[in-house]
Amino acid sequence: MSVVAGRLWCMTSVTAHDYAWIRSSPVFRHAMESGYGLTLVRGVVPGDVLRAMGAEPQGTCTGVDALIEQHVDQRGATDYRDDSFIAGAFTVPGTDGDWTLVLQFDGGVGMQSRFLEVLSAGGRAVTHSTNGGAPIDLFHWYEAGELRTTFEGPTARYGSTPDALVPMMREVGFDLTEDEDGTGAGSDTKAAVLALTERLTGVRLTEELLKGAEYHLGHTPEEPVEEWTRVVIDLTDAHGERFYKEVTREEVEAASARAREEAEAPIVVPGPSPAP
Repeated sequence: MSVVAGRLWCMTSVTAHDYAWIRSSPVFRHAMESGYGLTLVRGVVPGDVLRAMGAEPQGTCTGVDALIEQHVDQRGATDYRDDSFIAGAFTVPGTDGDWTLVLQFDGGVGMQSRFLEVLSAGGRAVTHSTNGGAPIDLFHWYEAGELRTTFEGPTARYGSTPDALVPMMREVGFDLTEDEDGTGAGSDTKAAVLALTERLTGVRLTEELLKGAEYHLGHTPEEPVEEWTRVVIDLTDAHGERFYKEVTREEVEAASARAREEAEAPIVVPGPSPAP
């Protein structure tokens, strides 16, 4: 056992090697191609998790193939006009009791941070996602309502305790060396993410588990568009020189207004110069 923030987690010997099956799995291939989010929440039953997500109950189905079919049918019914999706949730045993596993084939939207803060308030939540296509792969660990560690590439970690998982990450098989792009190379990062998730939850994810589960279904509405207040420009050139600037919405709108005025101003063509 290991102690982080006064809580115990199960130190199993699982590594990325134990998740090599994902590379030959039709289910996981679909998840990677279409985009998915998988979340584990301790101590909250499936119905309550879906309610926290604002999902409208849609009954149950058995097996991940049926979940995928439900999602495809729902997307077809909306003619793909919005980003709503069907989420499936079921109970699975893990460290310190039961956990709810939530699976969604949502294009990689993943579980929203405000939901994770609420759902982890009395315990822990761990989530990972992929957006499909040219993938963005994300991992988040929440404890007692707080984002403890998050990363896309394993060498660029954020959160209140970004390095708390580093020893465990090395054990499960992450490559934490940095190359010129600032990312680790040479390891199966997705398999390592699944192994890290098991270390934090005690839940062993298998294709058989996903295929045999009875899912509580919820139609999760499209996220409302948030009003933006500022833009952050953060660029690093090939020589390592960084340019960082925050621009407020008022500054952007003022600059846009000036540009419109200049574009709409009449063009003055000067006449011939007077003869000397």
